Amino acid sequence: MDDRQRALEERLTFLQRHVEQQDRIILELSREVSKLSERLARTEAKVTQSADAGDQGPPADERPPHW
Repeated sequence: MDDRQRALEERLTFLQRHVEQQDRIILELSREVSKLSERLARTEAKVTQSADAGDQGPPADERPPHW
């Protein structure tokens, strides 16, 4: 029974460490997703603002004047 208890305690310790590592990783990913969401929102706002201002650049398929 002593060996079995020791094995269970080792498994429990391993799983606790694993859960803590997963928690840290999820927190980091959550922060990164938040940053990227904010960046996307700013980019979308710039695009919308540019489109509303009528600031249309040359068409993407138009050749430059030197061609």
